[in-house]
Amino acid sequence: MSSDPRAELADIVASLRSYLEWQKESGATGFPRRPVASAPAHASAPARAPAPGPATEAATETGTATATGTATGTESASDTATTMPDLYVRLPQLAREVAVCTQCGLASTRTQTVFARGNPEAQLCFVGEAPGADEDAQGLPFVGRAGQLLDRMITAMGLSPENDVYVCNILKCRPPGNRRPEPEEIATCIPYLHEQLALIRPRVIVALGNTAVAALLQTSLGITKVRGQWRLYRGQTRVMPTYHPSYLLRPGPQQVEAKRHAWEDLQMVMKELGLSLPAKKG
Repeated sequence: MSSDPRAELADIVASLRSYLEWQKESGATGFPRRPVASAPAHASAPARAPAPGPATEAATETGTATATGTATGTESASDTATTMPDLYVRLPQLAREVAVCTQCGLASTRTQTVFARGNPEAQLCFVGEAPGADEDAQGLPFVGRAGQLLDRMITAMGLSPENDVYVCNILKCRPPGNRRPEPEEIATCIPYLHEQLALIRPRVIVALGNTAVAALLQTSLGITKVRGQWRLYRGQTRVMPTYHPSYLLRPGPQQVEAKRHAWEDLQMVMKELGLSLPAKKG
């Protein structure tokens, strides 16, 4: 390493510039979350377990891993160095590929693609259906009325929508008139999501609504049949299916119960992540 302070400063500036460019290109916001002394206790969650792979499997076979798959001891700097470049190099590349994608007819009707928002290092990922008009205009997921409700739900969990979660959709382009995505459109677009999830490695995924549940879990069961029940995405990542915020915004007596169910589902997620549950009133 160079001992020239000016060279070191230039390296730091270059790294910061690259990170800020990634923020702009990927649609993510906020700096990676790091434990700080001033963070509220109810908003802190355990460190993520490493993604399953040869090293984790080998550790499990030799009895050096815990029941959750986290190797005993601290993660070495070399392990972090081998995983982080994939996230901060490949993720913006993937966002650029999505931005110019023309593999289905939605490319001709979109204003722009909608990749993600939030913190790609977050333990918790919310996956919705597809962008709407507001998202298509702004290039970010969940920024309309449904997104505002989602942010209130996240805040009620004691988390920051900007720093503590990652938010994306099954489709990266808006279907005309906000119609439900066609099976062919989902099949064409979901490889992007699969790679996205493989890069960010969330500990828990919340699947919002029928389309997200069907696409992630390969099930034909409706949301009322599976909500509130833990499932697995690709055999390893825990998924909590729950109602889409847009459904909760519809007028009707059934939405009162649906909102209660959705909050119960999110409380199960909080328990899984080790977050403090709100005190019961009375």
